[in-house]
Amino acid sequence: MKSFKKIALAVVAAMTMGTLVATPASAAPMTLVVQTHNGTVWGAPATAGTATTSAITRPVPADNSVDNGDVVEFEATVDTGTVVSVVATNAFIVEAVATPTAPVTASSGAATWTKNVGTGTKAKFYVYTKTTAIGSVAITNQGTTTTYYVQGIKGKINALTLSGVDAAAAGTALTYTVTATDVFGNKVDGKEVTFIATGVTITAPTATAGVHKVATGAGLTDFGTADVKFVAPATGSVTLIALVTTATDVETATAGFNTPVSAVSKVVTVRDLAGELAAEKAARAAEKIAADSALATANAEIAKLKADAVTAKAAADKALADAIAKASADAATAKASSDKAIADMKKAFNALAKKWNAKNPKAKVALVK
Repeated sequence: MKSFKKIALAVVAAMTMGTLVATPASAAPMTLVVQTHNGTVWGAPATAGTATTSAITRPVPADNSVDNGDVVEFEATVDTGTVVSVVATNAFIVEAVATPTAPVTASSGAATWTKNVGTGTKAKFYVYTKTTAIGSVAITNQGTTTTYYVQGIKGKINALTLSGVDAAAAGTALTYTVTATDVFGNKVDGKEVTFIATGVTITAPTATAGVHKVATGAGLTDFGTADVKFVAPATGSVTLIALVTTATDVETATAGFNTPVSAVSKVVTVRDLAGELAAEKAARAAEKIAADSALATANAEIAKLKADAVTAKAAADKALADAIAKASADAATAKASSDKAIADMKKAFNALAKKWNAKNPKAKVALVK
């Protein structure tokens, strides 16, 4: 038994040695060169990009062309004949940047990319992003993964939206918010927006009659937005306009993207709630009077119908009683006449019977009672 165990252990050891030998001893670790373009040459990025706190920042391709200045260039050096796999989140992978003869637009690229280097040792690709949210680029070769982080730099303002109620009661304190976004919907902070309000004084952030300028915020709660406040007047309406103060802060119109919107407006209708309530009460009172009148008319008609029904029933009852009385009287008269006729017939018969019996004593007939 001990010999058998020794043999088994020897077999396992041999198998283990065989497995270890199967791993290529010459496998070289993947090396990466990561660069950005400064408008003239490629070079190391300002930040390492190996942590979310040091993400490599690149402008979003707001001109709908993925150029050198929009991307991070990655070049992986690996063993010959191995595969480089890349997975991106909040980012896109392309194999080349735009040239005059080969455009690369903001709809290009994919979230995954794979390259077999074949007889070579290098795999080059580019990554760009359309969002200011932090994205990641995971590069894998022979079971080893290295991750870099990227983040987009917002473009210029391509759209303004103005939110707030369309109608309000007189004297109501109102807040209206403008939101500035670039072509990809990223909020744009630090840009001045001019508010123009007719018929009211803007009360916040500062009291200003008619025109007020405020920059879009950069905080967690106000990033890319700006608020103005005012009190609704007693009557009429308020026209509120929000527009980008500086024309150069607005994105240039670009084919393939929505037309830039640099001004928005809203008309706020002021409602007299007290007057509306009084009018509503008056309308309800009038409706009640009309309903009461209609009910009275209906009740009178019902009463008349009931009286007519009582009268008709009395007439019908009298007619029925009269008919019954007449029928009874007619029946009594007929019975009396019939009784008299029968009595007369009996009397006549008995008289004849007496005469017969007197003449024919042996063949008498019985008298009728």
